[in-house]
Amino acid sequence: MDNGEIVPLNDSNPTPTAGDPVAQLAIQGGGLMRAAAIASVTVASILIVTKFGAWLMTDSVSLLSTLIDSILDAAASLINLYAIYHALQPADREHRFGHGKAEPLASLAQAAFICGSAVFLLVEAGERIANPKEVSNTEVGYWVMVFSIVLTIGLVGFQRYVVKKSGSVAIDADSLHYQTDVLINIGVMISLFLSTTVGWKYADPLIAVLIALYIIKGAWGIGQTALGILMDRELEDEDRQKIRDIVMAHEEVKGMHDLRTRTSGVHVFIQFHLELDGDMKLIQAHEISEAVEMELMDAFPSAEVIIHEDPEGIEEPRAVFG
Repeated sequence: MDNGEIVPLNDSNPTPTAGDPVAQLAIQGGGLMRAAAIASVTVASILIVTKFGAWLMTDSVSLLSTLIDSILDAAASLINLYAIYHALQPADREHRFGHGKAEPLASLAQAAFICGSAVFLLVEAGERIANPKEVSNTEVGYWVMVFSIVLTIGLVGFQRYVVKKSGSVAIDADSLHYQTDVLINIGVMISLFLSTTVGWKYADPLIAVLIALYIIKGAWGIGQTALGILMDRELEDEDRQKIRDIVMAHEEVKGMHDLRTRTSGVHVFIQFHLELDGDMKLIQAHEISEAVEMELMDAFPSAEVIIHEDPEGIEEPRAVFG
């Protein structure tokens, strides 16, 4: 709802933030999101250096897989950092719904990076299956994997905290990527053990194939989530039902229809038609709508709510979805 105050959007005053809970939420979560993105780039850079040295010493294709994955982690995290910077920019004259969709665009880029790394890894593993080689200096590989696992678990823990506080889809996608890295590193340790202790030469490339397939599965999930946001997918059914319950709990509300929802970055957009007594004064209808809006924003702190008041019983075309 609009309180009637007109605030021009221009270069010197892009958007009002004082008293705007959505803008305040973005400001509070913005610092955490930037910190998570910077931490992600830093961790990936450290792992690239350590894994590159370990790969040169061991000539392990499964260790090569983790090196490639870390390189792509760094590239994807840099894209995330750039996207988060834009997503946190306030609404302006050309983008009055904000810049939140920069995040799912970054997630799509991540999915493409991840799939590319998986395909390359499958090719390398196939070549190693056709021409198996012994893995050397496995102790170096073990220590590098242990170091990678500890560092990555610390990063994932911080990312999950940031996602909980900000709801960032880009950080969530990045966190999912690093969670798979932990499993990948464990898989490499298993392949090193089977290759040297058991003497099974095919363990190294076969583990790499499994890792590649797992990476593709994760990329598919990231891509689906990002596309859902870009295509303005509705909120989950339980959230939509929660909205209806909050609205209909108000004693003056006679009904509601044409509920539409979507997300963009940390923002949630909710709009619907509110059915009220047709004999009610405009000021009363406005006060009821304001009360309903406040209750919805308590339940969805990052929401922007648009309510259209209708007299009860008015016949009009309504969208019907299955």
